[in-house]
Amino acid sequence: MADARQKTGRLRPLPYGANYLDWHDMHELRAAIESRVLFRYQTPEMSQASKLEDLAKGLFGVRHALALQNCTQGLRVALVATQPSVGDVVYVPAVTFVAVVGAVLSCGLIPVLLDVDDHFRFDFSRLPADAERAIVAHMEGAVNPIRAGCKYVIEDAAQALGAHHQDGRMVGACGYAGVFSFHHNKVLTSGEGGLLITNSDRCYELSRAYHDHGATRVHGAYPTWKAETFFGENLVASEATAAIQLQQFRWLDDILAGLERGYAVMRELVPERGFFSVIDRGPGDVKVSLRVLFESTEHRQRAMDGLRQRQLPHWTLDKYFLPDHPVFRDRQSIYSDGFPWNLVGSIDTAPCDYSDTRDRLSRLLCLSVSPELTLDEQAAEAEAFGTVLKSF
Repeated sequence: MADARQKTGRLRPLPYGANYLDWHDMHELRAAIESRVLFRYQTPEMSQASKLEDLAKGLFGVRHALALQNCTQGLRVALVATQPSVGDVVYVPAVTFVAVVGAVLSCGLIPVLLDVDDHFRFDFSRLPADAERAIVAHMEGAVNPIRAGCKYVIEDAAQALGAHHQDGRMVGACGYAGVFSFHHNKVLTSGEGGLLITNSDRCYELSRAYHDHGATRVHGAYPTWKAETFFGENLVASEATAAIQLQQFRWLDDILAGLERGYAVMRELVPERGFFSVIDRGPGDVKVSLRVLFESTEHRQRAMDGLRQRQLPHWTLDKYFLPDHPVFRDRQSIYSDGFPWNLVGSIDTAPCDYSDTRDRLSRLLCLSVSPELTLDEQAAEAEAFGTVLKSF
């Protein structure tokens, strides 16, 4: 197969896995289409979704995997599988995508934002001793260490597929459950799509039932319900989505290796200067970017202006600052009575002012690493980054 650079003919046009989508490599999707059955529980043979789940169990070293329609549903299903009471608290990092807060609220639970550490990771030292539920987000491929003491820790690994903890375990496999995203801008993509993994038999049993109307499912048969069955939703992944994800997983090692190589080149050829420093990544991170911390927002803006002129890929994390998001800041709700915010009572949902984090975010810039490029092309891109940063 032609490499991503040859297929696109442009420098870094698409994020990661999207560059490796190719009709000639879509064996599973062709099989799904030819079967004329795209619902996983009605396929004539083993479903693509079941194949995906088996692949995930082997890759992540877990007992169970469940394909879902997207990662937000994975968060919701994982939270439901803790069997909470309405109004229970879930501790969430102050820097992450708003879907985390949305998942908590949609389950009738209350998000409490904890400030992050200097690497923008969930700070377990701020977690109360009696905390039962927490969502740890491995933002932008950066591995967030997991500490014992909280009964239900859910790993949001939407942006960190392929990362691993210091003890060698894959990200997503260390908590009560781990969830992944296959949105367009993630490491691997099927446009949308999600995956939940867990070593807990109970978590899997509850999650699998809830994602299929609370039913007990026998392949090829109408769903049945036990006497003790609870209600659920229809969150079952389609065969087409699962088939595309199977194709994408064939490229995971190539993408991760390309990110490692590109990051090493960037780290060497983008020298630190007096007005900025690099926030180094750990060995287990998925190295999607080189993180640069400027001494002022003005320096960052000048750098961004120069990068735009050169059409060099970059981004900030400002949009992930949840204390400023209206869903959290203004306690917005689709319900007329403000549910579940109306259950907050004496709960302090923002136990600090986050001023240090706000300041650091305003000075942070992420320089994109392009895994699909050759080593020479990655070096040329890194030198272009360095030229911009050395120009002022």
